[in-house]
Amino acid sequence: MSEKPVTLTLDGCVRGARLCLPIMPGTIAFGAVFGTVCAQKGLSLLETVLINSLVFAGASQFVAMELYQAQLTFGIVVAMIGVVAAVNMRMLLIGASLRPWLGHVPGRQTYPALYFLTDINWLISLREYDRGERDWGIYLGSGLFVWVIWSCAVVPGYLAGSQVTDPAKWGLDVILPAYFVALLVPLWKGRRQTLSWFAAGAVALASWYFLGGYWGILTGAVTGALVGAYVDE
Repeated sequence: MSEKPVTLTLDGCVRGARLCLPIMPGTIAFGAVFGTVCAQKGLSLLETVLINSLVFAGASQFVAMELYQAQLTFGIVVAMIGVVAAVNMRMLLIGASLRPWLGHVPGRQTYPALYFLTDINWLISLREYDRGERDWGIYLGSGLFVWVIWSCAVVPGYLAGSQVTDPAKWGLDVILPAYFVALLVPLWKGRRQTLSWFAAGAVALASWYFLGGYWGILTGAVTGALVGAYVDE
């Protein structure tokens, strides 16, 4: 049986956007919290919308804002760039996993489309590809839809930022970890994931305890990757 040709259709884009609807409440809450953080850091609404829409990097935006100060220095800027790169390093592997699908698409289309790559539309795309889908509008439509919602969600969060002096009091600090725990659920497939996730979490926690800062992001990621690579299924 011959392989289905790779296509790009408007119908595929619409279906990709529709598949994102169940996770939109979490995405909106996530983006709104970032708007609140930016307001408390003293950024203007325009600056908040621009950094949120142009960086479009989810968790790493929060990490960068932890380091942000009103009086930026060269060292702070380098540190912000470093932590964003460390958190987003997973995108190298995530992007590579889409090669069986997007590898058949001309580079002039693929590389701009990778700007819209997120954990959400990656999961959706892999699931649909495994089901035999070859319309990469699924990937593009879901990515564009998430970007639009994410870009708009910061506005109400920013406007409410002056009213929220302590995000932890309202439980807003648990949105980020809860969001990523929810993303992990469909990825669990058995022993390999259990061992690698446990090792990554343990090393990240130990790094946070003994080293402080954001070293746990890097040490946990490397540990999880190594354990996952060498565990015999």
